[in-house]
Amino acid sequence: MRVVQANASPSSEEPGFLAVLDAESLAELRRRGRLQRYRLGSVVLYEGQVDAPVVIMLDGRVRVSALASDGRELVLAFRGPGSILGELAALDHGRCSATVTALDDVQTITLSPSEFLDFLRARPEAAISLLRLLGQRQRDTDRRRIEFAALDTPGRVAARVVELAARFGQPQPDGTILITLTLSQEELATWIGSSREATVKALGHLRALGWLETGRRRIRVNDLQALRKRAAL
Repeated sequence: MRVVQANASPSSEEPGFLAVLDAESLAELRRRGRLQRYRLGSVVLYEGQVDAPVVIMLDGRVRVSALASDGRELVLAFRGPGSILGELAALDHGRCSATVTALDDVQTITLSPSEFLDFLRARPEAAISLLRLLGQRQRDTDRRRIEFAALDTPGRVAARVVELAARFGQPQPDGTILITLTLSQEELATWIGSSREATVKALGHLRALGWLETGRRRIRVNDLQALRKRAAL
């Protein structure tokens, strides 16, 4: 088995809202917000929720999903510590656009929409940082549209594994990267916009090449560079 250790940060890695705040803005955010905990499996935000809170993650991981017109749950993203959720609904006074489910025990700073808007008014530099973060997310969305058009299923699977390695990967002594995340094959399929059958076949192809291994709630990345090249990242 060929093992290659490499930089696990793809261009799509989101820095997180907390990471782009200065010390004074962070202190102000903590003063205005409330600490809240969610247990594994709890719903943090509901799709369609009115007056949903703004949630900034301190610890843990969540799955972001939405329902398709046929009732299927589609995975949109995974978020970890530092991420902000529910900010768009607060900014445009709309409904929450996705459901957010805790994949671990999660700790957050939570603000009401009005509290969050007051925070942005008081700290305009934080508002600018948020705009930059939203711009990054839009670029990620545009890049994925290109992926859907340009990459086959193995390429899209490789791209998502690289992303997971960057955000949640744990470097191992043997140079591999271990990803421990509750992600079913069906969820991976909806995330990459493919059928479950095609996704299973793509995973088998990447395993046969020795680039990764899969097991219950884990993916081990053996050759990150090969996956990046396959995904054209």
